[in-house]
Amino acid sequence: MTYTAISVVAVLAAVALDRRVACTRLTTTGAWWAAYGIIVFFQLLTNGWLTGRGIVRYAPDAIIGTDRVRFVGDGRLVYAPVEDLAFGFALVLTSCVVWVWLGRRSGEEEA
Repeated sequence: MTYTAISVVAVLAAVALDRRVACTRLTTTGAWWAAYGIIVFFQLLTNGWLTGRGIVRYAPDAIIGTDRVRFVGDGRLVYAPVEDLAFGFALVLTSCVVWVWLGRRSGEEEA
């Protein structure tokens, strides 16, 4: 399975967890998207630094685009493959959904 396929499955699973399983519906709130905007900014900085300097490399047959590292284009954004953004989204959303769901189960009030 390629990194592209795994990241698509991860995003779909995270959204399903948010909307159907845990029913937290975080992705329907403006607060979630504002917080995620801050997170994705720093994710791009970190991923860009690691991939732009060649510290992290990806097999070209596992990602969209080629092995040519570009700032933007050829399946990359700030040097990192676009799959990194999708996978990062899935990881952050899953963590937040579990956090909210556990908080609700423990009887804490929503902020």
